[in-house]
Amino acid sequence: MALKVKFSTDKSPKTGTLVLVVSADGKWGTLAKELDKQTGGQLSKAAKAADFKGKRDADLQIAVPENTTLARIVLFGAGDPDDLDSYKLELIGGKIAGLLKGLKINSAAIYTDIVGKSSVDAAQTAAFIGSGARLRIYDFDQYKTKKKTPAKEKLASITVLTSAATAARKAYIDLEAIAVGVHMARDLVNEPANILTPPEFAARAKALSELGVKVQILSEKQMEKLGMGSLLSVGKGSIHPSSLAIMRWDGGPKSQKPVAFVGKGVTFDTGGISLKPGANMWDMKGDMGGAACVTGLMAAIAGRKAKANVIGVIGLVENMPDAKATRPGDVVTSMSGQTIAVLNTDAEGRLVLADALWYTQQKFKPQFMVNLATLTGAILVALGSEHAGLFSNNDELSERLHDLGQKTGEKVWRLPLAKEYDKMIDSDIADMKNIGGRFAGSITAAQFLQRHVNDVPWAHLDIAGTAMGSPKTAINQSWSSGWGVRLLDRLVAEHYEK
Repeated sequence: MALKVKFSTDKSPKTGTLVLVVSADGKWGTLAKELDKQTGGQLSKAAKAADFKGKRDADLQIAVPENTTLARIVLFGAGDPDDLDSYKLELIGGKIAGLLKGLKINSAAIYTDIVGKSSVDAAQTAAFIGSGARLRIYDFDQYKTKKKTPAKEKLASITVLTSAATAARKAYIDLEAIAVGVHMARDLVNEPANILTPPEFAARAKALSELGVKVQILSEKQMEKLGMGSLLSVGKGSIHPSSLAIMRWDGGPKSQKPVAFVGKGVTFDTGGISLKPGANMWDMKGDMGGAACVTGLMAAIAGRKAKANVIGVIGLVENMPDAKATRPGDVVTSMSGQTIAVLNTDAEGRLVLADALWYTQQKFKPQFMVNLATLTGAILVALGSEHAGLFSNNDELSERLHDLGQKTGEKVWRLPLAKEYDKMIDSDIADMKNIGGRFAGSITAAQFLQRHVNDVPWAHLDIAGTAMGSPKTAINQSWSSGWGVRLLDRLVAEHYEK
């Protein structure tokens, strides 16, 4: 059940729990001062006794405050108001929502007018705090039959109180659409692989047509006619047919070339004949994190009716060992006409993306392509879970992704591409091989992809460390993060909408 976020004028509710967000400058907002006076100074006295000074994320709870009918007032620290930005405000909203969830209450009010100099106005402050709360309250518990939290103990709604309620309500409309996309991406990654097969994933992508997205699903026969031997080689061992889902949002002028996002959608990756070790193989239900991000992004783009032309392409396959499965040493031909010696069937994501990228650049002639994939374990060794790996043939696109990563908290770090690395994937019997050896594994994977993009501005995001199992944050407590939806939506919004 999604958290409902409402906005209202800055008047104190008569009952329930009220959170007062206060800054660290020693000044309280109008409502906080009024309530302190109403309680005979109880709030300020409690703050002094507890040495509460509005430090970032500090909280102080006052139960049954005097001369009110409220059950509880919570003072919550926003820190230095001059240091606040949209992402930090979302983190504050997430922290507050987590606190309220821990109290097992169904609804609460949050007063967000912060006193002090800030680059974010009252409306944006309220909207982003509401967004952070919406992002935080997420559960994937539909397969549990016992120990579910009772509905009355789930945080179902919050009312954000602000002097700029009308403007905040308007600003929140887009943020809610983005949160819907993030939660959709989380759902897809969290789904078990026996439920989210390639056909089921395609059906969920198809459902975006309800939002106005034009969706086309290419079957195996259609892909065979197009020459997608690289992608099709991955799913040969599966009982579930592979497909390519193309999602299109036409929100910009007809004359505007689209921007394109391409995702790896391996719904389960055993490694194929090059079988993975058994330990933690269950994690590989999340090997479609790139496709999940692209699908969630398209939901966000359509949900907020973005004024841009956006393409989402996802290659959906399952990599299983079988008598029909691709063998190490087999040679396949990609849609580009280039031949690939498949030396390791566990390096399958790049085989999927090779054809998906070629199809996208050939079919849509986009302004740029960004692909996302849980591609290599090597990126975890290099960057851990704090940054996604960024590889690109275009400096402007790279700089935009880096800057927006800082703003959204979905950070990327650029690694090199070079001819010296490219030579590592040359093959004796084919145009290339799908692995480059022990060293520079993330780079050689990116070099492989680069051979399938021509001269289109392109960026590859290796999200193996950020899409699943990454450290929990104030706005995400799930195994699946929904990483990339907020970053790429901001990329479209700030640079490509007209």
